[in-house]
Amino acid sequence: MKISKTLISKEEIENKISEIANKINDKYEGEELVVIGILKGAFIVVSDLAKQLQLDVTFDFMSIKSYYGSESSGQIKIIKDLEYDITDKNVLIVEDIYDTGLTLSNLKKLLESRNPKNIEIFCMFVKKDVAEDPIEIDYSGFEIGPEFVVGYGLDYNGKYRELPYLGVLS
Repeated sequence: MKISKTLISKEEIENKISEIANKINDKYEGEELVVIGILKGAFIVVSDLAKQLQLDVTFDFMSIKSYYGSESSGQIKIIKDLEYDITDKNVLIVEDIYDTGLTLSNLKKLLESRNPKNIEIFCMFVKKDVAEDPIEIDYSGFEIGPEFVVGYGLDYNGKYRELPYLGVLS
């Protein structure tokens, strides 16, 4: 397996993070925000976003596993839960990639049960036309095709996450 091409450059990613950070800064100016990164993939997105947020922000992380039953329920198992209470807080979930939507949909329902003020979602990469359980994405970086991609948090067997760009693996 090797990277056959660069799909999205480091510069394009940096510009998109700045654009989204500006939108988040404008929306939550003067308010608290809890940013929840979904491990492992979103840690790089969260790190880059954090450097540009000019808000009263708390960062937290969750690690979850998806269990797809016979009905493709997308139920999740929490491996690492939040350290902070999100009751009455503005919450921003940060995910590296959105594909079927099953995991993210169930995660949002779980977090809604903890009574936050509101929940928004930022997905850096959104796969076109594959959502089985469509969910509203409030902030999205790039729409991508069906290729198997790595870099900028996305891995193949634990490798390639550190790449500053998004590449196609073949």
